[in-house]
Amino acid sequence: MAASAGTQILKYAVHKWSSFSYNYVPENVYVDSPSDQSSRWSSDSNHPPQFLTLKLERPSVVKSITFGKYEKTHVCNLKKFKVFGGLTDDHVVELLESGLKNDHLSEQFLLKCEIEDHYFPCRFIKIVPIQAWGPNFNFSIWYIELQGTDNWDVVKPCINWFNSYREKEAIRLCLKHFRQRQFIEAYDALQKKTKVELEHPILTELHDKLVKQGDFDSCESLVWRACQEKLFDQYIGLLDYKPKWTSIEPMTKGGDLVTENRPGMRGGHQMCVDILAEMLYLFGGWDGSQDLSDLWAYHIPSRTWTCICKNTEEEGGPSARSCHKMCLDHERKQIFILGRYLDSTVRTSDNLKSDFYMYDIGSAKWTIITEDTQAMGGPKLIFDHQMVMDIERRTLFVFGGRVLTSTGDSGERSSEPEFSGLYAYHVPTNTWKQVMTDCAELRSRIGHSMLFHPKRRVLYVFAGQRAKEYLNDFFSYNVDTGQIEMIADGSKKETNSVGGMHSCPNPLNILWDEMSAHYHPALKEFIKKSAIPAAGFTQRATIDPESDEIHVLSGLSKDKDKRDNVKNSFWVYDISKNKWSCVYKNENSGQQYWTKMQHVEPVPRFAHQLVYDHVHKVHYLFGGNPGKESLPKMRLDDFWSLKLCRPTAENLLRRCKYLIRKFKFQEMSESDSRAAMLYLQASLAEIVDHNNLEERTEFQLLASTLFKSEEEGDVFSEMAGVDTSEHYQTRTELFDKLVSFFPEQMTQPKGNLVDLIPMM
Repeated sequence: MAASAGTQILKYAVHKWSSFSYNYVPENVYVDSPSDQSSRWSSDSNHPPQFLTLKLERPSVVKSITFGKYEKTHVCNLKKFKVFGGLTDDHVVELLESGLKNDHLSEQFLLKCEIEDHYFPCRFIKIVPIQAWGPNFNFSIWYIELQGTDNWDVVKPCINWFNSYREKEAIRLCLKHFRQRQFIEAYDALQKKTKVELEHPILTELHDKLVKQGDFDSCESLVWRACQEKLFDQYIGLLDYKPKWTSIEPMTKGGDLVTENRPGMRGGHQMCVDILAEMLYLFGGWDGSQDLSDLWAYHIPSRTWTCICKNTEEEGGPSARSCHKMCLDHERKQIFILGRYLDSTVRTSDNLKSDFYMYDIGSAKWTIITEDTQAMGGPKLIFDHQMVMDIERRTLFVFGGRVLTSTGDSGERSSEPEFSGLYAYHVPTNTWKQVMTDCAELRSRIGHSMLFHPKRRVLYVFAGQRAKEYLNDFFSYNVDTGQIEMIADGSKKETNSVGGMHSCPNPLNILWDEMSAHYHPALKEFIKKSAIPAAGFTQRATIDPESDEIHVLSGLSKDKDKRDNVKNSFWVYDISKNKWSCVYKNENSGQQYWTKMQHVEPVPRFAHQLVYDHVHKVHYLFGGNPGKESLPKMRLDDFWSLKLCRPTAENLLRRCKYLIRKFKFQEMSESDSRAAMLYLQASLAEIVDHNNLEERTEFQLLASTLFKSEEEGDVFSEMAGVDTSEHYQTRTELFDKLVSFFPEQMTQPKGNLVDLIPMM
């Protein structure tokens, strides 16, 4: 693979290895010979630890690693692996955690090469296999190529900075150790000499008030100040969301429940949300027997539905349809509708024109923009496509979808159906433009997801289906530059794969594998962090440009062999961190279970619709197909809201106050049990979250502290041989708990000096 600008292929030699079998020697990784099955390193065991360590010709900034493969799939390919790097082979840090697809294509991965926005150099690269594609098979690596730079003008400053960084961190570890052991003179002397700060001044002040002085009231004031300065926000942002589903029962203006004036059962319909007016709009769909042409509006604050049009065609709007697309310009109050599905039995050359409509919400009038978008340079009649809008530039983007052809058209009978490319429609000039055709760089598909990020000005596209092939790729398209970035290349048919030029697992392929995880703790942790659902044919996705997140609600599972192939799961993708996390999963399929839970959370489904109000941070779901084989025509009309909840800064502040007051009570109970009991009943009781079972139980057990006999001295302090104050160690433990809520760049090092001493 040609090195990109600013990088080069780096020379290396094999330095160490865990084992090898027969003539599959480590040096085989020098040569990329995909047709030679013996041209590989193969371990003689799959029991950890297995590794291969490479030594670079000279210190380098290593930016990526490429793995070559055999020309066919192979059971010994690395399904899971880690890569480490460092200036010495015995002090390395993790650079990558990922895996290879089981195919014949070489794969390139970006490596972590920065610390605190500075490049750090490596002399050694260590690859650690964790799992092969074949159960119980040994590990094989066919070819390794490292890319980066060994330009001394670049690397030397990196080495100088890295050495200074290590020196500073060593000093900070010493400062932490001295303070923990109360070697105050040593602490002051080292800090005065080096001018190195252990932590942010607010944390030093917190340590003085809490650990040295035991001034708990001042500690509360300090954590309150930290909350006001938004210092807890980073910690909160790292916490997983917790989903909160709520069934929405529409109301009349008088406050009564509605049973009739609401949309009926359907799937394949469309919804959009006006975030400014707090209105949802729903149009069309399939009720199990026929296409629908009704247009509804739902007012979120009043929880009321209004039928705008019972039959839009009679009012100059689109005919009844499903598998169309609809999007809204909330600034100009305009709704656009494009595409539809027609059964092959009713298709003729006359009704296969692609009509295109706009509904003006203010005037309540329909406008047919064109009876045939193809005649204007736009797409042919398509269904199951995606359409999004750049509201600022007033441009619609339409990608994918299958082109409808008449029964007499040879294309309909061909093995490869026709798919539509990427089109842009500019509203002010009423002009269509074909941006890209269906091609290898931008493979068209149906049933995919496409989202527009107005700040980054990119389209995000992932998953879908192309003929009988389910696609697992995930990429972005810059609408201004036309640049395509492959976030995860999962275009091959293999499942459970990982790949693409990126530093985190392919978010559309890795599945939980309890059997494999059982054998290796590292694998179990790896899968726990990177598990993601298989690409869903009717997955629904939304985007939050403010929090830089993509949300995905799964639909039809890729695994069609399962009897019940519909399951519920909700995933969040952090764009800036390139990280997926599952916030909700329910794989129950029993009828009895879902009958019981039907008012608690939505039953599994596909052909549903999901929209997101990113201002109020609420998702709305309506209808769909529950996939019941016994009732194939059944559709749903239930309506749900979903909020993704994290603790607020106020919640975290309350938790900090609870911890502080609990420690204050415990110290008071040692000297004045009466005052401690009064403090427990008043100041501590008022701060307890009585809805939290764990915290409530802990609070109820605190009274027993008053009756405990004096325990033996702290073993840790005795072992250290240090004359600490009576509560110094317990206060230090509280301090460490509070510090964990602050940004890492503000805190003392997480490690401990004594942990660096090797065990004999």
